[in-house]
Amino acid sequence: MLVSILHRATGVALATGGAMLFTWWLSAIASGPDAYASFSRYVIDAEGSGGLAMFTTLLAKVAAVGLTWAFFQHMATGIRHLVLDLGAGYELKTNRTFARLTMVASTLLTLILWIWAWRN
Repeated sequence: MLVSILHRATGVALATGGAMLFTWWLSAIASGPDAYASFSRYVIDAEGSGGLAMFTTLLAKVAAVGLTWAFFQHMATGIRHLVLDLGAGYELKTNRTFARLTMVASTLLTLILWIWAWRN
């Protein structure tokens, strides 16, 4: 039950949060160098700045990790639903194991991706 609800919630998060961030990025690119510099300052590199820009960058990083987890969770749950649509995995023990595996896999994939990103 939880995995099904998370599948819907992560889909909504990816559609709304991801679309809003993508739209902001596209409008910043289309508006010129000054608008993109402002976007970049608030979302990417406010390390040397203080106040709002630094706080916004922290929120952007938290949102990026959250959207990454939502992507991997949605993908893992989608694979689970595909397997269920094929007629496999309906036994209670198998279904619960597969549901738990989606949670573990999405968390591990998120950690692996962000550890790799921070090191490079």
